[in-house]
Amino acid sequence: MHQAHPPRPPADRPHARPRRWARWIGQHWARLHYARRVEPTWLELNRWDVPISGLPAAFAGLKVVQLSDLHCSRHVTPAYVGEAVDLALAQRADLVVLTGDFIHRGYRHVAEAAAGVSRLTAPLGVYAVLGNHDYSIRNALGVRRFKHLRRAVADALVATGVRVLRNESVRLERDGAALDLAGVDDLWSRACDPERAFAGLAESAPRLVLAHNPHTVERLAGRRCDLMLSGHTHGGQVDWPGLGRVALSRRAKRFAAGLYRHGHTLLYVHKGVGFGWRFRFGVRPEVAVFTLFPAAEGREPELCTSPVPGL
Repeated sequence: MHQAHPPRPPADRPHARPRRWARWIGQHWARLHYARRVEPTWLELNRWDVPISGLPAAFAGLKVVQLSDLHCSRHVTPAYVGEAVDLALAQRADLVVLTGDFIHRGYRHVAEAAAGVSRLTAPLGVYAVLGNHDYSIRNALGVRRFKHLRRAVADALVATGVRVLRNESVRLERDGAALDLAGVDDLWSRACDPERAFAGLAESAPRLVLAHNPHTVERLAGRRCDLMLSGHTHGGQVDWPGLGRVALSRRAKRFAAGLYRHGHTLLYVHKGVGFGWRFRFGVRPEVAVFTLFPAAEGREPELCTSPVPGL
């Protein structure tokens, strides 16, 4: 008796495999084009409500805008940086902070980077820390190609009215209340000194900290830090489907992008505005906005929102 064979599945039909390959190539070609041409300059606005223990009532609702990692170069143009600055200004922040890597390489774009942020203004001021590229350091070994680049970057920023915090702190005052803001030098520069930055600060007072490298949070040694704002990683620039953040090491992935808790500290890792190489996928550049409010008495601060896409 002859037994009929079931029909072949579509995958076994002639030309099915070439069609599958064509679809795969087309899909990934589209992703590559998007990652090269669209996402690197498609700014995102992310908003967070952040609880701070002991925050004075005068600072409730304080709005902080963060920009990071401009990486000004011939690829990251003044026009694009201007778009990020416009978006930051539109938030009407009380405080603006810049967390390093203003230039990508060398002295050529230092003046351009400073001019790019010169329009930023806020009632409580505009503050900055330097990043590893501002120190001309490309890796954790700390080797500097341009010895005095950091001074050129800092001087250019100061000339535009930006206060650069180099292992130091300032006291922000509002309606008779105070909030401490500290800034530390870049971790890879070998000049990072939280102890010096926090000298004279009362542990009982709420404290915001600017540090380019998010792993600086591991150097706090129990010192108070309610919210640390960092950058450096760019979020890896790529979060490829099925592969993840392929450009980040295992250690870097620990603080890749977004809001984290480390001990009693909330840490935000900014995805950056600019880029070293023009390629982003699933990690859009951003302007980050934080609204501070007092944490409930007797409760640890909690991550309270997800980012809200803007543009």
